[in-house]
Amino acid sequence: MMTRHHTAQLVTVLVLVAALAIGLARKSGWRTAKAPPEPQDAVYAMLAAARAGDVKAWLACYTGEMQATLRQTVKESTEPGFAKYLRDTHAAVKGVAVSDPQKIGEQEATLRVEYIYEDRNEAQIVSLEKGPAGWKIARAGSADRVPALIPYGTPIK
Repeated sequence: MMTRHHTAQLVTVLVLVAALAIGLARKSGWRTAKAPPEPQDAVYAMLAAARAGDVKAWLACYTGEMQATLRQTVKESTEPGFAKYLRDTHAAVKGVAVSDPQKIGEQEATLRVEYIYEDRNEAQIVSLEKGPAGWKIARAGSADRVPALIPYGTPIK
């Protein structure tokens, strides 16, 4: 007999597995028709560039004042050093869950990104703007710690 606690754990695991499957499907190009870029595509591109340590591609995911600030940060560091920082920082991320965007007109959207680590989850609200080059990250709120109902890697019985 499943208790309420076990049901909550199972639901959490299923949601995380679904989010991971969607992310893998997007990354591997399982789409049959080329869909127009969506706001969340900018977040996935940023994460892929960070994991690869591709500073140029990572910076290209941002726009406006946020991009200018990040460019200055990279400039104050060395690009190889910053590439290593990106790879190291994102190596601890075990998964990511990106919510559907809340569109504010045709050119702006916000969405929630939850980073899944082994010992915690962190969520932040990301604001995006659509320009000639597609959706770009314009602002990101601070990452708030989210209690994980089931720690990453916990065996399910």
